[in-house]
Parts: sequence; structure tokens; C-alpha cells
Amino acid sequence: MIRNFRPQWGYIAVGLWLVGCGATTAAPAPPANASKSKTEIGKVVKTEAEWRKALTPQQFEVLREKGTEPAFTGAYWNNHDKGTYLCAACKLPLFHSKQKFESGTGWPSFWQPLKKEVVTEHTDNSYGMSRTEVICTRCGGHLGHVFDDGPQPTGLRYCINSVSLKFEKEKPPVPKTAKPSKKKA
Repeated sequence: MIRNFRPQWGYIAVGLWLVGCGATTAAPAPPANASKSKTEIGKVVKTEAEWRKALTPQQFEVLREKGTEPAFTGAYWNNHDKGTYLCAACKLPLFHSKQKFESGTGWPSFWQPLKKEVVTEHTDNSYGMSRTEVICTRCGGHLGHVFDDGPQPTGLRYCINSVSLKFEKEKPPVPKTAKPSKKKA
């Protein structure tokens, strides 16, 4: 009998046992268009000449040619205002000040983007080291790099060039005015 044992029968038996014990299989993933809350990002595609016209020389060097601004020189490394950081090239909202932290590196650092799908990560093996490059999902602009030495809850540090960002300061809430009371005549 053992001589005729077929391994596939063992798998079937285990599967039937699991079903009998109440184990369930993972539900299939919902279709990509099932979630209405998912952000539709779209793409921005321009020629090199169009990007040169739309961006400053420093923005073009960093966003389109993957350059890096010198540490402690950018506009936002020491910004403590509340608001949203957008891609300087296409204005896609990327990060919020709530996720910004002091990394001591001289570049704005965030522990997570606003939504995972607004940034795309690629392996960058330039300069003799392996890093993870962060680019804008909409326009493909180079933003910076992400490292695994950030604070909790993610443990990540998105180290982003200020010149790749545009900051929109949060508007203070409009104070509620007291409604005049109606006097009875």
C-alpha cells in the first residue's frame, strides 16, 4: 500500500481536514475599480523642452536629472508650518506636515506619504551604493530617497529635496460667529 502512495492525495486530505475544521481561504482581492476612495492620479507627460520651460534650472536638475540639493540649503528642511507638500512639477499632494519630523539631515523628512500610491519607489545603485529612490507617481519627477531609519510607526525616513516640493500652508479655521438672538416682542 505504501508503495502506491501518491503525494497529491496527502494534499487533498489536508485540504479537506482544514475545511472540516472551519479554516477559510483568503477571499479574492476586489477588482481594482471597486474602491471609490482610491485616488485617480493620472499621468503628466512633457518633453524635455516643456519641463525646462516649466521648472527653474535647479528644479529641472533635481526633478528631471535626479540631482540633489545641498543639505541645509532648501526652503523646507526647517519649515514648521502646518500644511501640505506638493510635487513642484505637477502639484500632486505628496506629504503633510503631520508626517514631517526632524531628522537632522538637512532635508525635509517624512515618515510616510499622504497616500502610498502618490510616490513610486525604485532601486538606485548610483554613487556605489544601493538606495531606494522616491519619485512622483504622476510626473516621474525625482523627489529623493527613502531609508529604514525613521521614527515609528513606519520606521521610514522619506528624505526629500525641498526644490522638488511646493508647500501649501494650511488656512486657519474660520471662527464661528455668534448668531444674533431673536427677541420676542
